Amino acid sequence: MRGNEGSKQKVQSGLQTMIAALFLAFFALFSSPIWAEGSGGSNAVNSIQMMESFKKQQGYQDDGVTPVDDKKRKLIMFLLGIPLIILVLATGAVGIGMGIYGKPWFIPHMILAGLSMTLALVHAVVGVAWFYPF
Repeated sequence: MRGNEGSKQKVQSGLQTMIAALFLAFFALFSSPIWAEGSGGSNAVNSIQMMESFKKQQGYQDDGVTPVDDKKRKLIMFLLGIPLIILVLATGAVGIGMGIYGKPWFIPHMILAGLSMTLALVHAVVGVAWFYPF
């Protein structure tokens, strides 16, 4: 009988945890700004007007950064992607050579993997910064 009581307590504890998790999930869902009253379009217009008024008020100065057009951005991303694919394929080839054929290529494999990850991170950051609609 004692074993039966212990399993009932475990089930009851699990149910309490599940109910608490569901409560938190529904609370997070319905307290999000998606469910707020009114349309989001008017807020966006108001914030744009507010930012423009701040620019006029503070005497907005150009910081000297020239914008890059969309075609050039895509070209730069493509040119970052070519060596990235080559590095990933080379890393895989060296890894297969180590794993299947027993070649002592661990150091070159790790160097290629590090370069691949670095370039992949740069590619991802540039892609998000340029093409993600903030």
